[in-house]
Amino acid sequence: MRLYSSEELLDRELCDIMAQEKHRLGLVSLDAPLISNLSVLSNIALIKQYHGRLSVREAEDIAKVRLKKLHLEDIAMKRNPVLLEVQRFCVMVLRAVMVEDAMVVIDRPFKIMPDLDDTRFIRDVLTSVDDLFQECHIFDYLWNEERYAGGMIHGA
Repeated sequence: MRLYSSEELLDRELCDIMAQEKHRLGLVSLDAPLISNLSVLSNIALIKQYHGRLSVREAEDIAKVRLKKLHLEDIAMKRNPVLLEVQRFCVMVLRAVMVEDAMVVIDRPFKIMPDLDDTRFIRDVLTSVDDLFQECHIFDYLWNEERYAGGMIHGA
C-alpha cells in the first residue's frame, strides 16, 4: 500500500511503476476502464487472446474459471454500464490477473468504489485470486489511511 499526500505525487509514482513494469502490469483503475461494448467475459478474455495468443474459446474458458472464483458467473454476459461498482472492480481485478506473472496495481480503490467503508472487500477479492498474481500494490491518498486499518491488506 502506497499512500500519497497529493494527486501529483501519486500520479508521478503510478506513471513510474507503469513504465517500469509495463510487460507484467495488471492495472485496476478508472483510467483503464472496461470496454463498454464488450461483455464481462470478453473484457477478461481479451488479455489472454492478444498477449497469450489464445483463441477466443480458450481465453473465454479461462475467464469463466476466473469468474467462478469470485462467484460472478451470472454477470459473464453483462456489459460495463450495467455493473455495480463492486462487480466492476472484481472484473477489473480479474482482467488484471490475466496478465502473465501479473503485478496488480490498484489505483485509488475508493474512487472506483466510493461507498466502501474500509478495505475488507478489497482484501477478500485479492485473497480469492492471490494464486493468480505475483504482487499487488495499492496507490491511494494519505487521507484514506484510516479506511485501510479496518481491512488491512498484507503484502499489498
